[in-house]
Amino acid sequence: MTDSNLPHGRDSLTEDLRWRGLIQDSTGLDELRELLDGESATFYVGFDPTAPSLHVGHLMQVTTARRLQLAGHRPLLLVGGATGQIGDPKESAERTLNPPEVVEGWVRRIHDQLAPFVSYTGENAARLVNNLDWTGEMSVVEFLRDVGKHFPVNRMLAREVVKARLETGISFTEFSYQLLQSHDFFELHRRYGCQLQYGGSDQWGNITAGVDYIRRRGAGPVQAFTTPLVTKSDGTKFGKTEGGAVWLDPEMTSPYAFYQFWLNADDRDVVRYLRYFSFRSREELEELEKATAERPQARLAQRALAEELTSLVHGERELAQAVAASQALFGRGALDELAPETLRAALIEAGLVHLTELPDVAGLLKESGLVPSTKEARRVIAEGGAYVNNTRISEVDATVGPEDLLHGRYLVLRRGKRSFAGVELRR
Repeated sequence: MTDSNLPHGRDSLTEDLRWRGLIQDSTGLDELRELLDGESATFYVGFDPTAPSLHVGHLMQVTTARRLQLAGHRPLLLVGGATGQIGDPKESAERTLNPPEVVEGWVRRIHDQLAPFVSYTGENAARLVNNLDWTGEMSVVEFLRDVGKHFPVNRMLAREVVKARLETGISFTEFSYQLLQSHDFFELHRRYGCQLQYGGSDQWGNITAGVDYIRRRGAGPVQAFTTPLVTKSDGTKFGKTEGGAVWLDPEMTSPYAFYQFWLNADDRDVVRYLRYFSFRSREELEELEKATAERPQARLAQRALAEELTSLVHGERELAQAVAASQALFGRGALDELAPETLRAALIEAGLVHLTELPDVAGLLKESGLVPSTKEARRVIAEGGAYVNNTRISEVDATVGPEDLLHGRYLVLRRGKRSFAGVELRR
């Protein structure tokens, strides 16, 4: 899997990564440039199965893996069947350990989820690996002698997250996580010739410990870099909405909600997100940035980002449905052409109320929360501001019947141009 249309050609991959802001720390830019801008190299990035799905916070690592493979390098995508049972220390408190069988199920799901982002054919074919394959067979004595012997405790204690936890206490289980991750790098270097690891900036201590461990074992040299923490300008956590995390699994976050997450990106953030996640060339992005600055109300950058990432994660069909739903809800498309699951997902995002019987339109507007009272609902109808399924309602005593229900159960209510809600009839 290679792409000769990289922004500045194959010989400037490192500079493109830097322009996009994707390199925060590295073991050495000169060494990294020699590796990435040279012949095909094998690299790895890891994902711990701490939930049944990856979320948008993982997209930085997933899209970076795709970017490196497009430049000709070979990805090893590691899902931590072993480390997922231990847990990297958090500053706040000890992690709750999940049962091994639960972790095993999550490993399988995440393996499948990673598959669409890279190619498993060609000279630089990607490979999925599980660190339980080499860690699970080690005895305690082997682990302490062969791995633990190479880790100075004073250096491990100097790690920021460990220092933060020394006040409240940290178990040996979480304290030893660094050894497991470092041993992963060594095993991937030994088995597959892996020369590079990257990860999020919060993993820098673990990653450099792995680089040093490989050196102490008489192997290497190897290189590493970290990507920055993705943040939001308004201070809220990236990848979170009122409904919780934005997942890559369509059963946990619908493709429509995923599309809307990117479409609603803050103007202060969207240009940075485009550089991080988009596969458009530098020239295309700079043109888009300029157009966005000149016409921010058009939300060109948000639409470009939402469309590219929804297509990448969920496919062209789901993207088309998400775009169609966005247009139809505001009267610019046919609601009855939307798939029922897409319509329901869109209405859940807007606010979906469940009723067992249908009141008149004024009552529907009140029950949906679009107006505070029946009196206000009648006023809105009289002034021409009420719509049911994109049809303007002109009679204050208007009613709806079963024949008006979309897919036999849904109504789309709108007040004015921008405020809408959904009703689901449950018999």
